[in-house]
Amino acid sequence: MANHDAVSATPRWFRPVAIVALIWNLLGCFAYLSDVTMKPEDIAKLTQAEQALMASRPAWSIGGTAVAVWFGAAGCVGLILRKRWATWLLIASFVGVLLQDLWFLRHAFSMTSAVALVLQGVVLVVSIGLVYLARLGSARGWLR
Repeated sequence: MANHDAVSATPRWFRPVAIVALIWNLLGCFAYLSDVTMKPEDIAKLTQAEQALMASRPAWSIGGTAVAVWFGAAGCVGLILRKRWATWLLIASFVGVLLQDLWFLRHAFSMTSAVALVLQGVVLVVSIGLVYLARLGSARGWLR
């Protein structure tokens, strides 16, 4: 009975926030797929600096991006379903964000636009927020 009471006490904003977070991560999945499936003719249309940036990315950074977006999307599904396992997926997603940012900030910082830098910051903040939300949900009994 206590579990039922905790679940019924889930705030009304929780599910809409989780849905928006899922949409955010699905946009990341789309961006990741668009990036890794670029054809040579598409890459040729990029500036020389952008081509050099793409060619210099290590596999572990690209893998970090994959973990960030796919585990993030799965974790958000877990939040929507109010499952505790969402926390671990969102922590893994956060680690993926850190991996992609580790390379990005070290090697691409001076080669990208201010918009790209701000977006990377937003991605990091959202990732931290989702881990916090999942941990809060677990602690308060919103996740089962």
